[in-house]
Amino acid sequence: MSLDSVRKTPLYDAHAALGGRLVEFAGWALPVQYEGVIAEHKAVRERAGLFDVSHMGEVEVKGPQALDALNRVITNDLNRIVDGQALYTCMCLPNGGIVDDLVVYRFSREHFFICVNASNRDKDFKHIAGNLGPGAQAVDRGDDYAQLALQGPRAAEILQPLTDTPLKPIGSYHFAAGKVADRNAIISRTGYTGEDGFELYIAPGDAEAVWNALLESGKPHGLAPCGLGCRDSLRLEMKYALYGNDIDESTNPLEAGLGWVVKFNKGDFIGRSALQAIKSAGIPRRLAGFEVTGRGIARHGYAIRSAHGTGVVTSGTHSPSLNIPIGMGYVPAADASPGTALWIDVRGKEVEARVADTPFLKRKPA
Repeated sequence: MSLDSVRKTPLYDAHAALGGRLVEFAGWALPVQYEGVIAEHKAVRERAGLFDVSHMGEVEVKGPQALDALNRVITNDLNRIVDGQALYTCMCLPNGGIVDDLVVYRFSREHFFICVNASNRDKDFKHIAGNLGPGAQAVDRGDDYAQLALQGPRAAEILQPLTDTPLKPIGSYHFAAGKVADRNAIISRTGYTGEDGFELYIAPGDAEAVWNALLESGKPHGLAPCGLGCRDSLRLEMKYALYGNDIDESTNPLEAGLGWVVKFNKGDFIGRSALQAIKSAGIPRRLAGFEVTGRGIARHGYAIRSAHGTGVVTSGTHSPSLNIPIGMGYVPAADASPGTALWIDVRGKEVEARVADTPFLKRKPA
């Protein structure tokens, strides 16, 4: 398809020059792969990979009541983190459906920075801005930032020579403001791969210089530019949800295995009453990870049969790390325990599978 009508990140020309195969994703032209999905996947697991995630959206919330106002919009509790720390959370509709899953960065009680999914940029900003109330204002900063994700066990070795900010003190889900390749950046120890790594927020005009500096610094470490293909297989091995596939407005955090980011005891928030009612009544289905034991690969939308009913596959692929087909899907709660037998309709053929203990790939602590 033509990419003339879709948005382009500041690194579009750099991707093309490197031979990236560009496709449309969430209204943006992005590389699906360079060398190949499996090679890039293994680079991230064994060495390091560099992703352009500039399509993601950013929202800034400021004001004297910013903490309390934003806390009423999200399910997690901003009082649980300190300045310089980030928080994973959901944002729900009054009926408990998931508007989006987000990462919120706390600069202070009066200043927060939020990363939202690309497909939800406009919707999320309207939801946040329309529900803050007095004492806090939201500003859409999506066009003010490019974002790079450097992921893998050698990420810190690659990034440290390019910044005076000490990386070791930045723990998981913490961040610091600093410079990378002499450009201003928010340096965040977060990611979507299950590996150690950093997400860097920089000005769009600085993106190509920082991208090139990272690739150069990463040469001795085997750093690979990576595309959307391996990003999907990496996150699925960790059972990380993808908005639009595994979660959306028709699903709620409790059934999606995200109950740990729902803090009922913090006070009122959008969706609290509905989620309490769902929890009290009993959650009828669960998002389960599964391994396909028969011949075939489960794909999004395939039907699942189990002992107590039916369900649907939300994500599926072949795991490059484990060399087996894996996936996620909603199944009756009674059939969501590890080891439970499932049958998946793969193009008209019933293929055996079983619920897995997730995450599929067990990572050793850094």
